Amino acid sequence: MLYFTYVQLIILCTIATLKPSIALNLSIVPFNEAFAPIYGNQSVVHSDDGKLIQISMDQRTPYGSGFTSQYAYNHGVFTALIKLPNNTYSAGVVASFYLQNKELMRDEIDFEFLGHIDGEKWVLQTNVYGNGSNQHRGREERYTLPFDPSQDFHNYTILWNTGRIIFYVDEWPIREVENVNGMGGDFPSKPMHLYGTIWDGSDWATYKGKYRVDIQRGPFVTGYSFVINGCRVDKSVSVPDECDVAIPIGLMTSDERLRMKWFRGWCMTYSYCNDKDRSRDSFPECGVEDPGIQLAPAPQPVSSGASSRFI
Repeated sequence: MLYFTYVQLIILCTIATLKPSIALNLSIVPFNEAFAPIYGNQSVVHSDDGKLIQISMDQRTPYGSGFTSQYAYNHGVFTALIKLPNNTYSAGVVASFYLQNKELMRDEIDFEFLGHIDGEKWVLQTNVYGNGSNQHRGREERYTLPFDPSQDFHNYTILWNTGRIIFYVDEWPIREVENVNGMGGDFPSKPMHLYGTIWDGSDWATYKGKYRVDIQRGPFVTGYSFVINGCRVDKSVSVPDECDVAIPIGLMTSDERLRMKWFRGWCMTYSYCNDKDRSRDSFPECGVEDPGIQLAPAPQPVSSGASSRFI
């Protein structure tokens, strides 16, 4: 029995037309064809057709639950449609969607939702690790979402190719990480699996650990569906084959860059590039374009009057 009703996306207001540089082919990948539980198996369930996945954290599984893709991918466009726990208190409960490999010097690209207290805005964190750089320095950014992600499903997309990583929310670009000179192995380059997990991040997630998980207020339930357009890696070969799918190069239009700037100006609350306790010299991409927390002008409506999918 699933606890939620599926709603693919929500339109929050109608300020602009946006033709994204990625066009989502919303063909949901069934769970049994692409995924498998990795922990908390009794709390990983799916609908009869496999297109909706539900994971939870409760008194049976206080450590949470999660699943991973059966295949690794070497670049692609990966979209998770996610609905977060709608409890009035879910502090410390981290729900995530990410790409990762299990090598010692691992790569990782993250979306993480950092728990919630009723009346406060939800906080989304993105992060990028390459070649084990998470052992020394992450590339975290945090944003307050201008909608309630516990009320409906929203699209969260990672575009990853050899030149850049772009994070999208409801097809709006919110962050770009370019593979600039000097970044070297810090840019993710090895095949990775997809993951969906929910877990206890009490020590750091919500107001730096001030508010912790209260398992008595569970169950904390997160719903997922997935759209995958990636270069699947054959485990039997040591070097990935040439990709048999078209991976977008991710070059954004001027309108998309304006909207990304607007989102980052209004919604971003932290960027590693602006952390005075961390050396910018360690992050060569920070010198390319300062993603500083500065208010940008809101995008202007265009004449067609069509609606945006995001803000």
